[in-house]
Amino acid sequence: MKKLLLPLLMLLTVTAFAQEKAIKLYPNGVPNSKPAPADYVEDDSNNHARLVTDPTITPYLPDKGKATGTAVVVCPGGGYSGLAIDHEGWAIAKKFNEIGVTAFVLKYRLPSDKIMVDKTIGPLQDAQRAIQIIRERAAEWGVDPAKVGIIGFSAGGHLASTTETHFDKVVIDNPKNTSVRPDFALLLYPVITFGNLAHRGSQVNLTGKDAPKELIDLYSNEKQVTPNTPPTFIVHAEDDKTVPVQNSLMFYEALLANKVKAEMHIYQAGGHGFGLNNKTTPDQWFDRCANFLKQNGF
Repeated sequence: MKKLLLPLLMLLTVTAFAQEKAIKLYPNGVPNSKPAPADYVEDDSNNHARLVTDPTITPYLPDKGKATGTAVVVCPGGGYSGLAIDHEGWAIAKKFNEIGVTAFVLKYRLPSDKIMVDKTIGPLQDAQRAIQIIRERAAEWGVDPAKVGIIGFSAGGHLASTTETHFDKVVIDNPKNTSVRPDFALLLYPVITFGNLAHRGSQVNLTGKDAPKELIDLYSNEKQVTPNTPPTFIVHAEDDKTVPVQNSLMFYEALLANKVKAEMHIYQAGGHGFGLNNKTTPDQWFDRCANFLKQNGF
């Protein structure tokens, strides 16, 4: 009996979602790039990605019987120095497939003067390009181009919040004038501000140590919210010692001030970087997230 069950379980696992091969964001050459030094070689060991020079998206497709037409770009965190590609990437994509959402794990470039002309726009270029590709190839993946969102964790949350507030400034080639505005944003323990309550490592990695005030303000995304910012879902733990919970509170207040649809869940414990499972509570934030998407027509 056990011999029969094992292949059956493997078959069910395979058909629950389909991971496709990684797709290069820039098959004809990466913009805003310099030739990488010889020792700047991508490293994907220990479930983390580092030193990315050729960014990609990896599609995870839900079972066709479940597919809703909604898509989400998944931005792992890592302080803009690495990517927690497993528990804030692959695992998240598979979870979205369970509710019929097509997920694209974004392996974005980490800001570095060694490989970029302007490191402050490098990650945003990759996020905008991911949305552009998904919309332009939507039919291929059974995606509704009006239901393309973004989710980000920690520094990936900063990238997601940047993408949802800086879409009017397109930093990639866009000959078809494709919208790079996400239709919704989901932020998990996000870095938001580059001010006094910043995660300083993320800020320095993106803007440099002695960044001028104008640049700090530009990427303090609580200052960039407008009435056109898309509906946003936020999760944070109040005992987060890495990224203070005030990051989420400030962003939520800005969303309220601009009458943007928003929902926020603050857990009393959980720390930072818990991914799908905050072990301090039986509550599952992903269930709340799924409800948020359903409520808002996604």
